[in-house]
Amino acid sequence: MPESQQFEIPEELRRLAGDNVERARKLYLQYMEGVSQAMGVWSTSASDTASPAFNEVRERAIQITRENADAAFKLAKDVANAKDLQELVTLQTRYVQSQMKLYAQQTQEFGQLMTNAFTSAQQPQSGRQADHSDDSSKPGENH
Repeated sequence: MPESQQFEIPEELRRLAGDNVERARKLYLQYMEGVSQAMGVWSTSASDTASPAFNEVRERAIQITRENADAAFKLAKDVANAKDLQELVTLQTRYVQSQMKLYAQQTQEFGQLMTNAFTSAQQPQSGRQADHSDDSSKPGENH
């Protein structure tokens, strides 16, 4: 095929792909709404036992999942509208580069949130253990 002649993706195929992406996005949004509702029920029942830091981890994990899915659906929509293979490759390359940077940032942020959550979870336990050890060091006083 001569260089001046590029393969062009037919309009009908792009429209069909775009419609399928939109249907998939809507199903995903319904799914995430159900997950969010389930997490809401779970968080209210577990709020007494879970530290606020773990609640923050859970909420941020959901937010990160949504951000990544939104980026993937945006790519799918853009790919569905790509007019030729060169545009398709360019879109994919940009997506991979931006997502790798974003994944690194999210991983670092998530690691920090987890560290904070574990640290805050350990602090109350240490205090409770100290209280119990004070009680056990005075066995004869309760008799």
